[in-house]
Amino acid sequence: MTTTSALLVLPVAAPLVVAGFLLLFPRARTLHRVCGFAVAAVVLAVAGVLLAATADGSVVAQNLGGWPAGVSVVLAADALSSLMLAVTAVLVLACLAFAAAAGEDTDRLFVPLVLVLTTGVYGAYLTADLFNLFVFVEVMLLPSYALLAAGGGPARLAAARLYVTTNLLASTVFLAGLGLLYGTAGTVNLGQLAGTGAGSSAVAAATGVVLLAMAVKAAVVPLHGWLPRTYPHAPPAVTALFSGLLTKVGVYAIFRVYAVVYAGDPRWLWLIMAAALLTMVVGVLGAVGEKGLRPILVFHMASQIGYILLGLAVFTVAGLAAAIFFMVQYVLVKAALLICAGAVEHTYGTGELSLLGGVARQPMLATAFALAALSLAGIPPLSGFVAKLALVSAAAGAGQYLAAAVAVVVSLFTLTSMLKVWNGVFWSDPPEPVEEPDRDRPEPEDTGRSTTRSRPRVRRALAAPALALSLLGVVLGVGAQPVLGVAGTAAAGLTDPSAYVAAVSP
Repeated sequence: MTTTSALLVLPVAAPLVVAGFLLLFPRARTLHRVCGFAVAAVVLAVAGVLLAATADGSVVAQNLGGWPAGVSVVLAADALSSLMLAVTAVLVLACLAFAAAAGEDTDRLFVPLVLVLTTGVYGAYLTADLFNLFVFVEVMLLPSYALLAAGGGPARLAAARLYVTTNLLASTVFLAGLGLLYGTAGTVNLGQLAGTGAGSSAVAAATGVVLLAMAVKAAVVPLHGWLPRTYPHAPPAVTALFSGLLTKVGVYAIFRVYAVVYAGDPRWLWLIMAAALLTMVVGVLGAVGEKGLRPILVFHMASQIGYILLGLAVFTVAGLAAAIFFMVQYVLVKAALLICAGAVEHTYGTGELSLLGGVARQPMLATAFALAALSLAGIPPLSGFVAKLALVSAAAGAGQYLAAAVAVVVSLFTLTSMLKVWNGVFWSDPPEPVEEPDRDRPEPEDTGRSTTRSRPRVRRALAAPALALSLLGVVLGVGAQPVLGVAGTAAAGLTDPSAYVAAVSP
């Protein structure tokens, strides 16, 4: 066991151990916050070490517990999983900061639940076994049920019921697929399954059931209906946290399984392409039709999943690298937008566009939203432009001209909906309060001064996490080459997973 491989245990063990420790001190709010930030910072540092170790295409692996190969839990990190660890840790830091500023972390279970959730997320990125992937996904989902329902209320509880029902059904399908896969291939270890989906129709069908379950969890159209009906009802900090964790684990699993088990089999890429284009179009059209801030942004989540799948459907190094870069910047940008939405809701009590306006007078929040929105729409020189340009170029280079055209058109619709939000929330004048006339009250004298009450201002602590994430999007756009280089290494590891397979095979 090398020092680097030993670090693979930390992202899984540290959040779980600290969560249990914090349960012993339920009222120590400061301790909870400090520990939450500390664990995320440690995981970010570990991810940095793993990125340095895997940037040349190497794979770091570790068998846990001293059990023999084939029985022990295998954790492995390559450039892709290391990159996802890093961006997830950054997201968690920002969302914890926003939750502290908004007072959403006052519940004694909030930070422990977030830590358990991240245990599942980090484990899903690092595991090299499909059964352990199922276990980590369930570890991730269990605290998410409680976080979504926090605070109660009929709408939130109804959303939580739908969320639980959908994910339990998807988990059941996942488990059934694992049973079929074990029955046909005799293993669920990714190293032993390498290439079997391309050579055996039975293995391909069984693995397809697993991918179907992951498509539900990733909110791929037409399996996305649960997403816009649940996420907008969660507490704002939870929505921002979920945006970069839960569906991204599903997307990551689809990439990893298709690359390893199917070995990029071109026979099924048309199906992924159809799902990608449908997800892009349906997601953006749903966003255009919404009238609330968070519902618009949540529909865009589905649309952006389509862009990521487009890179998988092309399945070239250029296409996969573009998709990986897109996913990294999208996690940051989307969280920034949702934190902006949460700051607005906490300050004004609503996210309805018709009830808002004039927020552009608050430069920190307006800047954060504008940078993130323009990046989401793909405006240069921001990170979204770099990602979409790389995706469109990769699609065109592979002869997928229709896909490239759809990606460009969907970006125009994305820009349209972002402008609608900007005009409704930031640029337009706020609506005048309607007051019932009082016949006994004399008419006020005309003093030449406005009698409109000043609107509350968004506190800087609420806007700061969003601004930090938006500025990261700017940095990723202007200085994209280092991350594109790591994404290229990760993409090469997907098109030729031999190093990963050798590292995780018993």
